[in-house]
Amino acid sequence: MFILDRLKRFDFVILFILLLFMGISIAVLYSATMNTAYQGYHMQMLKYYIFGFFVLTVISLVNYRILLKLAPYIYLLGLGLLVLVNFIGNTYHNATGWMTIPVVGMSFQPAEFFKLPLVLFLSYILFRKQKPKLGFWRDVLPMCLITFIPFAAVMVQNDLGNALSYLVILGGMLWIGNIKYTHAFLAAVLLVGAVIGGIGAYKKHHDEIQQFLVDIGRQHWINRIDPWLMPEVATDDAAYHTRNAKMAIAAGGMSGEGYMQGENVQSDRVPFTYSDSIFVVIAEEFGFVGSSVVLLLYFVLIHRLILISLECKERAGPYLLVGIVSMLLYQIFENIGMFIGLMPLTGITLPFISYGGTSLVINMICMGLAISIRLYEEEERKEHQHSALSL
Repeated sequence: MFILDRLKRFDFVILFILLLFMGISIAVLYSATMNTAYQGYHMQMLKYYIFGFFVLTVISLVNYRILLKLAPYIYLLGLGLLVLVNFIGNTYHNATGWMTIPVVGMSFQPAEFFKLPLVLFLSYILFRKQKPKLGFWRDVLPMCLITFIPFAAVMVQNDLGNALSYLVILGGMLWIGNIKYTHAFLAAVLLVGAVIGGIGAYKKHHDEIQQFLVDIGRQHWINRIDPWLMPEVATDDAAYHTRNAKMAIAAGGMSGEGYMQGENVQSDRVPFTYSDSIFVVIAEEFGFVGSSVVLLLYFVLIHRLILISLECKERAGPYLLVGIVSMLLYQIFENIGMFIGLMPLTGITLPFISYGGTSLVINMICMGLAISIRLYEEEERKEHQHSALSL
């Protein structure tokens, strides 16, 4: 009865949005892979979703503070996996970041998994701090070190997309942790200066940088940055992915070319339509209207997470939720932005829609944490009110 009572009080707004995402993902995956070697991925994604909803339910029923207390050990586990994958990992598309789970034979990506331990551990540190403002030496610097260690490990694996997500999570956590304005301003100036200076240096010393990246085995970085910053010098091979993706998005127009009727997608001109490029399928086949619906669903989900954080009486819940929101916002912006010219091309999935078991399960665990926060905060409010009435 205790479990049944909690199940009745689940956040059905989140569950409904996740069910919609499941339907969109399976339908779009079927369209994207029906004439390719990846045919059947939509059914595999359904299996991932079934497992994901099971994990979400389990996490929702567990007090989120338990995971918060275990955060240091979960962080060390994740860090160990990031190191281990360099020795026994598989390489796909220039990135060494996948491990095979022996018992079930499934691929597992530690860099995707590590987003959750990072959010948990940074929340754990913030929750334990004694003063209202973050001190630089006592709080900010340790949090930066905790983030840059896995960032460096993932950069060694050639996974720029997931590595950058760690920095975005760090930024979100520092903001919710009440960083001093002077520190925030200094960080913003340094970041803007580094971006502007980096872009300027890349354009001015393009040939030298290109040769350096070739020498260290990072030629594919040139193929990703050139179409974004210097399309006039990008090779046809380098610009192939983003150019065809833009053509497909433009072809979709207002209402799209129709389900399973996207000419660019169905002719296999756009690579990785089942994973990184799945938004291109949505844009070509369902147009601006379909793309807007997907973005609206993301907006409602993130809005719901923020509302839950605002209702929390304890600091731990908002810390976790802001970390989760930061992670989702980065993935959504980066995945869509890289196909419309706003961001460089990186291997990052579109949350809840792109094919990928590790990404989906981690995101479902995060949603389970959000529901757990809401359930336990609600129970404690009711107990507090009951105690007050009794007095």
